[in-house]
Amino acid sequence: MDLYSGLPFWIIKNALYDYNKPLQEDLKIDVAIIGSGITGSLVAHELCEAGIKCAIFDKRTVATGSTAASTAQLQYEIDVPLSQMLKDVGEKKAVQAYQSSLQSITDLENVLKQVNVKADFKRVSTIFLASNRKGRRMIGEEYDVRTQYGLPVSYLDEEQLLKEYGIEGFGALYNDQSAQMDAYAAATGILNYHHSKKELDIYSPVEIVSYQEKREGYDLKTKGGFVISCKYVIIAAGFEAGQFLPKEVMQLNSTYALVTNPIADVQFWKEKSLIWETQSPYFYMRSTADNRIMMGGEDEPFRNPKVRDLLLRKKVRKLSYKLKKMFPEIKFEVSMAWCGTFSSTKDGLPFIGAWPGKKRMLYALGYGGNGITFSMIAAQIIRNTLDGKKDDRADTFGFERLSE
Repeated sequence: MDLYSGLPFWIIKNALYDYNKPLQEDLKIDVAIIGSGITGSLVAHELCEAGIKCAIFDKRTVATGSTAASTAQLQYEIDVPLSQMLKDVGEKKAVQAYQSSLQSITDLENVLKQVNVKADFKRVSTIFLASNRKGRRMIGEEYDVRTQYGLPVSYLDEEQLLKEYGIEGFGALYNDQSAQMDAYAAATGILNYHHSKKELDIYSPVEIVSYQEKREGYDLKTKGGFVISCKYVIIAAGFEAGQFLPKEVMQLNSTYALVTNPIADVQFWKEKSLIWETQSPYFYMRSTADNRIMMGGEDEPFRNPKVRDLLLRKKVRKLSYKLKKMFPEIKFEVSMAWCGTFSSTKDGLPFIGAWPGKKRMLYALGYGGNGITFSMIAAQIIRNTLDGKKDDRADTFGFERLSE
């Protein structure tokens, strides 16, 4: 399936990671990672650091799936507010999910420093806007619970929001612990680092069409007819992981994004904060390293790629209108626009680890708006699992919660 269409900014901004190595013979490897995007790259990094022999397989050119279309806003805030998540999954899991997401931003920053890949990583603040009176009540509750559990947050009332950010609204939550980056540059940079050190094999394009469980691992059969024998297989293929799942665990959605022409620094809002809103579906926006505005949203349930793509122009017009309404003084033109498919879960949490009873197939499925931070968490949990170390986060993000 086409994961996106249009003209994603990151593919234009970066030189294509020009790598081609299809599998041409049967292969034996300790760990096979399916997916070369930001999730697969982070899993590979953690395993390489642990000295675990692994290889990446992707049916596309490296990192040109969903990663290339990501707006890459890194927030500890999850699609489901903490005040709601406490009711849905209980205090322990909800608080751990938020605290883990907060820590993962620093962990991502440290990984990029370690492999010497800048990827436009930048610490920025976040504004979580109340879209209406209902949203104002919600952020009030959210402020209380985040404060209770020691999460970074402050409250901006309507007057402060207008005075400091020039935004007319119903108030907002603020924190200074978020970040943004170029996910495509991060993924390819991490992979290249370990590949150049001969710690990681990468095979692309290689499509896995079937698999067979064995006593001590899996045999993966490729479209070319070759067999990959491995002790463990890690599924880091986003919503395309469906062929490896016993049942559907996510909902598919279509999302739309645009990037403007570069604008002057003085035109930007305060701190170039990440901005998103309480309304569902919500819009979100950020800046880029070359002073563009990147904005996304207008999500709706996914039906098929053709329907998704036909809506692109209409959705971009709506996003542009919202941007003009919020910041009428900013003069901009849309330079590029794209749409893509992503997955979400009912409780807002990813699925990480093995399906109950299947210990040698592990999943790193960072579904939702926090896919990249969830991917960092998944990479660490999977490393600990293969190292035989207990990770308390595994219970929070595991499949067992499906039966609770």
